This record gives sequence, structure tokens and C-alpha cells, in this order.
Amino acid sequence: MSQKLPVISGEDLIRALQKFGCEIARQKGSRLRNETQPARLPVTVPLHKEIARGTLKSILNDASIGVDDLLAAL
Repeated sequence: MSQKLPVISGEDLIRALQKFGCEIARQKGSRLRNETQPARLPVTVPLHKEIARGTLKSILNDASIGVDDLLAAL
């Protein structure tokens, strides 16, 4: 059973996504792409103090990362 989505900042999410192989493609809008698995969609992470849960869920779906995996990376 997956856990609830955490409330995290954009910077924390970027650091967690980098642990999954994502690299920052450009700073404006914090666009990240995954070089190790190019089939994954590039994701845009807003640099907010708190990312809305719906936005976070969408980012995780685009990056093909589960909530449990994200919590382990934080």
C-alpha cells in the first residue's frame, strides 16, 4: 500500500529526482530530464516552498516514480 504524498518544496523534489538519474535541462521552470531512461517524459518542477499534492502526483507520474520510492529518496 502506498503512503500519502508528502508536502515538499520544489528544491527538495529536484534533489530527490536527481537521485533517480534526472538532470536539470534548464533552470527556467526547473525542467529535468532523465538521461539514463530516455523513455521517461521530461518534467517541470515549480520552485515553490510547497508543491501542491496534485502537482506532485502529476510530476511523479510523468517521471514514472512511485510515492514509496520518493519517500525513500527524501
